[in-house]
Amino acid sequence: MPWSNQNGGGPWGGGGGGGNNQGPWGQGPNRPRGGGGNGGPPDIEDIIRRSQDRLRGVMPGGFNGGAFAVVILVILAFLAFQSIYTVQPDERGVELRFGRPKDEISMPGLHFHFWPLESVEITKVTEQQQNIGAARGSNSNAGWMLTGDQNIVNVQFSVLFTVTDPKAYLFRLETPASTLQQVAESAMREVVGRRPAQDIFRDNREDISTEVRGIIQGTMDTYGSGISINAVPIEDAAPPREVADAFEEVQRAEQDEDRFVEEANQYANQKLGQARGQAAQVREEASAYKDRVVNEANGEAQRFISIYNEYANAPEVTRRRIFLETMEAVFKSSNKVIIDDKQGVVPYLPLNEINRMQPAQPQGANR
Repeated sequence: MPWSNQNGGGPWGGGGGGGNNQGPWGQGPNRPRGGGGNGGPPDIEDIIRRSQDRLRGVMPGGFNGGAFAVVILVILAFLAFQSIYTVQPDERGVELRFGRPKDEISMPGLHFHFWPLESVEITKVTEQQQNIGAARGSNSNAGWMLTGDQNIVNVQFSVLFTVTDPKAYLFRLETPASTLQQVAESAMREVVGRRPAQDIFRDNREDISTEVRGIIQGTMDTYGSGISINAVPIEDAAPPREVADAFEEVQRAEQDEDRFVEEANQYANQKLGQARGQAAQVREEASAYKDRVVNEANGEAQRFISIYNEYANAPEVTRRRIFLETMEAVFKSSNKVIIDDKQGVVPYLPLNEINRMQPAQPQGANR
């Protein structure tokens, strides 16, 4: 065997039937406790005892005093961890000392307070949205409201608000969000109850939103909530599902009525425009005729006055001139026959009529 030359030939360094009965580590299995002599491995219990002795030497006050110091350090670390808090840029914090809020507001950043004697409450100060009412088609009747004309409508709206006073928002009201929702619902029911259903459906949603916002803001200011209402948009307004078809039919009828009225107004405006145009044309023509007649009359009057003045200066000459001009005007447009006392009818060649009857010759025809 390969191990036959080691201390009698056994695999553990001993003979098969006798020898010193040693194991593979140079010592038999029946060694006394606390062994480790004769080149054997150290005892586990001995290692533990030596480690405890070293730990007692390192820790002040021995092992028990060191454990107490560790506990104290852990407690101090926990207190420091609990005493440091962070406020985000969109948040504000209010510290409480023995449950009473301080006047200071914690701005964004890292802060320290003496926990557990002091605590902190943090809230968001950016714009927040709170939805109120049930969506169209749902089984909830949370947004059902009675209008001024005794109709039921389902109103879904939102409240956009910001926290302007974190201390008042956190400590004036027990549940600010619930209070805001109740106040908003009450204000919307009040305003809708004074108006017909048509206003909330189409016509005056903007006016309703403005009025509701004013009521909510006034009520929350009375409570000292530290909330500023930015807007109250109405997202949807619809009749309940049970009467939706009837409401749609009414809406279509009202739309047809509005369309017919609009068409009638357009026709009336068209006819009225035409009548006004004709009236203006007649007035312009009458004014032009009036001006023409007046101008002609003034011209005739001026002509008569001028003739009269000439007649006053030379009556005989003026009288003869008037006679000749009158005869010229009379004979100018009549057929003329000349009769002489001695010769009778004198032949007369109507040169003027011949010239008028002769067609105009083109230029250059006589060349």
